[in-house]
Amino acid sequence: MRPLFSRLLFRRSPPLLHNHRLDPSTPQLQLLRSLSTASAGGADSEFRKYAGYFLLLVGCGAATYYSFPLSYDIHKKAQVFKYAPLPEDLHTVSNWSGTHEVSTRVFIQPESLEELEKVVKDANEKKQRIRPVGSGLSPNGIGLSRLGMVNLALMDKVLEVNKESKTVRVQAGIRVSQLVDALKEHGLTLQNFASIREQQIGGIIQVGAHGTGAKLPPIDEQVISMKLVTPAKGTIVISKEEDPEFFYLARCGLGALGVVAEVTLKCVDRHELVEHTFVSNLNEIKKNHKKWLKENKHIKYLWIPYTDTVVVVQCNPPSKWKSQKLNSKYGKDEAVQHVRDLYGESLVKYRVEKSADEPDINELSFTELRDKLLALDPLNKDHVIKVNRAEAEYWRKSEGYRVGYSDEILGFDCGGQQWVSENCFPVGSLSNPNFRDLEYIEELLKLIERESVPAPAPIEQRWTGRSESKMSVAFSNNADDIFSWVGIIMYLPTMDVRQRKEITEEFFHYRYLTQSTLWNDYSAFEHWAKIEVPKNKEDLADLQSRLRTRFPVDAFNKLCKELDPNHTLSNTKLDKLFPPLETVQHSN
Repeated sequence: MRPLFSRLLFRRSPPLLHNHRLDPSTPQLQLLRSLSTASAGGADSEFRKYAGYFLLLVGCGAATYYSFPLSYDIHKKAQVFKYAPLPEDLHTVSNWSGTHEVSTRVFIQPESLEELEKVVKDANEKKQRIRPVGSGLSPNGIGLSRLGMVNLALMDKVLEVNKESKTVRVQAGIRVSQLVDALKEHGLTLQNFASIREQQIGGIIQVGAHGTGAKLPPIDEQVISMKLVTPAKGTIVISKEEDPEFFYLARCGLGALGVVAEVTLKCVDRHELVEHTFVSNLNEIKKNHKKWLKENKHIKYLWIPYTDTVVVVQCNPPSKWKSQKLNSKYGKDEAVQHVRDLYGESLVKYRVEKSADEPDINELSFTELRDKLLALDPLNKDHVIKVNRAEAEYWRKSEGYRVGYSDEILGFDCGGQQWVSENCFPVGSLSNPNFRDLEYIEELLKLIERESVPAPAPIEQRWTGRSESKMSVAFSNNADDIFSWVGIIMYLPTMDVRQRKEITEEFFHYRYLTQSTLWNDYSAFEHWAKIEVPKNKEDLADLQSRLRTRFPVDAFNKLCKELDPNHTLSNTKLDKLFPPLETVQHSN
């Protein structure tokens, strides 16, 4: 449990006197009368007159004070509020970016299926909420709840590996990195990966996470069957064969239909990839985009605002008939030197002295340097442009090839804490892409420049095939459909509360600009792990109605009511995103 501190604030009160009355015969009042009496003119007379007025005011004030005494305990009523010490059993849980945080007395980590079943049953009977939460990597904190949480970090075992059928059955608390390591000895791996490896398997499938590759679906498509522990119906095993409607609705169920206890996943043979990173521009991409989507197993673009630089990253199995030039033209130090130089210049410009515990600048990675640069003036557009140009130069000097196993190659250093908004939208089919993905980016980059948004790099663009999970933002009935995913960010490179608040406000303005300009035109919907609930009632009502145009909300709510009638597994975020239909109609 994270240590919490409280303090007591005190205010001293002066001694108070009671029940004093002034005697009219006192020398003070006689002096007051004599001074106040008008006498013959002259300066001496004027002085006595005003001195008399002054003493009259003082006397009236004293008479009032002593005639209406305050009680001895008035200082207690006026004392500044005292903060009571926080209880020792209060757990503070935050997401990785530090953008969402809750404190709760209920944070349960069962070690077995039987314990989990008892926890869920007891919570349902007591009508106690225990929201399933994974590794806490979701930028929007979708798994957090101050009323209570259940975490499966201690249920992280590989239960069965079938090398012939290329499947693996695991407890849902196992992290992706743990699972991949366990599969190595069997010559297997997962089909695709997100940028980070620390998600729990239950969480990564329930929010519809994804990797990249127009031929590859989101990660939930790797699920063959699941074991759900539900509040109302106990433990249920679901699969496409037994109940396809239930399965496809629950596979990306946001943790609301049951706690995912076990998952059976499809695997692929462990394989190497050759990663090719190079710098391009919009015109070149337009010429090659359709071909690149088809030819590359994995591909992504990193757009750098306020520059014409686009970083292209392609990953494919090694070719038996084509040798690759693996060495880059520049070494790692040469690639990052331009960023180091800018940091040194910026320290002088902003008159910042390095602290004694500051790490050597030559030991910092590119993303660490970028964070430090942005921390100097994160909302100054001109400063952000300089940082972006330095990043473009870094990527120019990082062009080249890299070979490794897929689980080593497909990761991506996303940098430090950050706000993220990622949208997914349809872009035609693999055989006939409609280029709406590039149009979206063009409009976004123009919007950034027109509105002078201090937008840092990169804007990451990826692709996937469709998902058959009904609640996936990449759902489609057409097997050939493809989707583009575009993420905008603003880093939180400082722990200064005021500065983080200012960055947060600027990010939400940035996000609002994209929402009001682009989302409806492109049928774009936010990733479930990145969607934020509006505070404004009208905006919330609009979002609720909009979600109903894309997702089977009524069917989802109906199943939630059957499996979890007391909303044991829900939280405030889900309650607001998916209210009953009559609530939405009433608000409209």
